[in-house]
Amino acid sequence: MNARERLRLLILAVLERQPEHGYAIAQAIKARSDGLLNAREGTLYPALHALEAEGLVESQEHEVGGRVRREYRLTGKGGGALAKSRQAWEKQVRAVGAVIGGGA
Repeated sequence: MNARERLRLLILAVLERQPEHGYAIAQAIKARSDGLLNAREGTLYPALHALEAEGLVESQEHEVGGRVRREYRLTGKGGGALAKSRQAWEKQVRAVGAVIGGGA
């Protein structure tokens, strides 16, 4: 799984809990990873737009405090893609663990 695919997985996982706007998605990724992972604006928004174009997320504009924010939510198709991506990630983690796990 390359960096682009990992970012997509992270975004879908954040949106699984609740709809969020872009900045909140980035903050959730950072917070849940104890600051180890960052979703920078230059990669986050293109990924969100691609996910929306594929029908995995949908967005709607809302006015909050006089500002318009675009809120993203996971679609049913996105939930299926998330499950598939999780399986691929877990398989990859097991494979790496088997190689670096130590022991005789």
